[in-house]
Amino acid sequence: MADAGRTAGGRALEDGPLLTGTGLYAADLAAGDALHAVFLRAPFAAAGAVTLDLDDARAMPGVVAVLTAADLAADGIGPVQVGMALTGPDGERWTATPRPLLAGPAVRFTGEPLAIVIAATRAGALDAAEAIGLEWDAQDAVVGTAAALAEGAPLVHADRPGNIGYRHASGDPAAVEAALAASARVVRMQTRVTRVAAIAMEPRAATAQPLADGRWELFASHQGPQGLRGILSAALDLPADQIRVRTGHVGGSFGMKAGPLREEIVLFWAARRLGRALRWQAERADSFLSDEAGRDLDIEAALGLDAAGNFTALKVEILADIGAYATGRSLPPVMNLGGIAGPYRTPAISGLVTGVLTHSVPVAAYRGAGRPEATFIIERLVDLAARETGIDPVALRRQNFIPPEAMPWKSPYQFDYDSGDFARVLDAGLAQADVAGFAARRTASEAKGLVRGLGIAFCIETAGGPYNTPGRDHAMIEIDAEGRMIVGGGSFSAGQGMATTLLRLASERLGLPAEAAVFVQGDTDVMPEGRGMGGSSGTIVAGSAVTATAETLIATARALAATELDADPGALEFDEGTFRLPGSNRSLSLAELGRIAAAQGTPLVARGSFKPAQATFPNGCHVCEVEIDPETGQVAIVSYSAVEDVGTVLNPQLAEGQLHGGIAQALGQVLAEEIRLSDDGQVLSGSFMDYAMPRAADLPPYATGFEPVPTKLNPLGVKGVGEAGSVGGLAAGMNAICDALAQRGVRDFAMPASPHRVWQALAAAQASR
Repeated sequence: MADAGRTAGGRALEDGPLLTGTGLYAADLAAGDALHAVFLRAPFAAAGAVTLDLDDARAMPGVVAVLTAADLAADGIGPVQVGMALTGPDGERWTATPRPLLAGPAVRFTGEPLAIVIAATRAGALDAAEAIGLEWDAQDAVVGTAAALAEGAPLVHADRPGNIGYRHASGDPAAVEAALAASARVVRMQTRVTRVAAIAMEPRAATAQPLADGRWELFASHQGPQGLRGILSAALDLPADQIRVRTGHVGGSFGMKAGPLREEIVLFWAARRLGRALRWQAERADSFLSDEAGRDLDIEAALGLDAAGNFTALKVEILADIGAYATGRSLPPVMNLGGIAGPYRTPAISGLVTGVLTHSVPVAAYRGAGRPEATFIIERLVDLAARETGIDPVALRRQNFIPPEAMPWKSPYQFDYDSGDFARVLDAGLAQADVAGFAARRTASEAKGLVRGLGIAFCIETAGGPYNTPGRDHAMIEIDAEGRMIVGGGSFSAGQGMATTLLRLASERLGLPAEAAVFVQGDTDVMPEGRGMGGSSGTIVAGSAVTATAETLIATARALAATELDADPGALEFDEGTFRLPGSNRSLSLAELGRIAAAQGTPLVARGSFKPAQATFPNGCHVCEVEIDPETGQVAIVSYSAVEDVGTVLNPQLAEGQLHGGIAQALGQVLAEEIRLSDDGQVLSGSFMDYAMPRAADLPPYATGFEPVPTKLNPLGVKGVGEAGSVGGLAAGMNAICDALAQRGVRDFAMPASPHRVWQALAAAQASR
């Protein structure tokens, strides 16, 4: 297997191990003497007084241990969760609900882990888990926000009356109400953004093992190894320098493989408790039951317009189903609610988000983490306003755009924009999608008995943040004893091509070939600090850190070269990886200096970091066209186009790839993806037989392009691209479907647009005529 932490330079070589089956995923790690672990999961969503009879399981052949919440308590290991500190609209303080690593005596969602079973073989561990006896006090479950908020509903947590996990208000509600009351027209919308699963290609997996130097290592499929090391250190009261966290290739993460994942922490604790290497591999069924979910919002919103079609006010209220625990991971709808302002000059905006506790797996970040939902809200409202006023939806957007001369834009709501030319991006997007030719295409569809819809969405999102507290990332560059360039990134790549990007940046600054370089990631021994992956921050923050580190390396190398050449450092010229002394034939390359430094016992290495002053704001125009068969309700996405301003485009191929992936995830949710639960909290969509994933045939070829307006907030001028496809895709897809349905009399329609639901909507509209 390849060493996934070290990647040879160049795009083809970066992909090589993955294309040839020699990648190193978490389950591929060789650990021959490791014991196998499985988790016993709760078969019910709500219960108290849960007791486990472990005798039969512990007596089974090959079983080494069965550990429960009682064992964690005996070792002084308490609940572990991301903290939360919010002030509510009435001044109340909202903090996190404690989340035990292993549940007991209360259970709050189906699939919650109750025990870890450790045996010589995986089959033995599975058999032992089956032998555990369970007794519990069955309780009524609350599923969905309506049930949880109903008067007298069972409480998920006894100390959270009304099942309220948090409430957060922003903007000026009084000014918004006054502006809406004075508006010539108010467009109102009630809709829903469904709950979905991340469905990473690689399910979660981990191995915990002792190291020869007495430390312990966790090798896991995780998108933030440095953060995970800090979590393990705090949870187990263990010095961070006694922990090594490594990751190999990670087959998708999307926000789900972040933060304090329960099973990985329990595995590490159990391994140290037993003094044995342990490995755990989740099955797909485990993923559906226990991976944190995404989205799940019930939305009420209102947009005011004056008689000329100018936006006057926007009011948004969200009920966010956050699942069984309220933590800092529950806050994507709050953190990115500023996106509801969109690219528009709306003078008064208010938002209210209520996090509702339910008996279901917790909801956390999923690609976009609140950004797609915010764009969906405002862009659906704009389309509804266009339909109600009779104003062309493109013209309505254009007249309400923030003009480029108003940049930097001081927002009346949350996000201040540093740059952007929205009209220019809109024009490029409309031209690429040939919106002018849509009428002819609609006529052709009608001739086939199909209804064709056009969806336009203009999205803007925050990237490289969080907005109020942007994170710092770190980089390392070394010229080793063999003269090779080694680049280490605190950012983490799970398929985005960060190795290519960061190696190329270092190569350009240092004048060394990227093809001969090595990229190192996912190892806290090499990069003890780093922000990992998330928030479309990789190139913004890590790329800028590499650029700064390259300059530091040049300065360090210059001093060494001056000593070796007996010259003044300022007299040396540096170009194409070599220092030259003008007026002589004397020179030293970085490769030579690397060998010299190594021989002297002081490697030629530099470390640096970068923290942006504020977040950036990539934005784009997405255009989707669909055809609906009214006889069957089948929706076909026939074309999709996106033009994005992501600032400077360093690698168009990688940037387009990021757009493609995000669009696919958004359209999958639009068409079919949805986690469904029964009234008693059982997961009804717990396999790919019931959870519909988009297939290649469901999606058209994408037309993507870029209209860069570079930012000045980082030295590269980049704005971020990792989540752009999902941010625009949710709104563009639903706008296209709703446009088609509106032609047949359907005004209100919420995702997913499965054939049965579309057919029902069409039939109801037909019956009401």
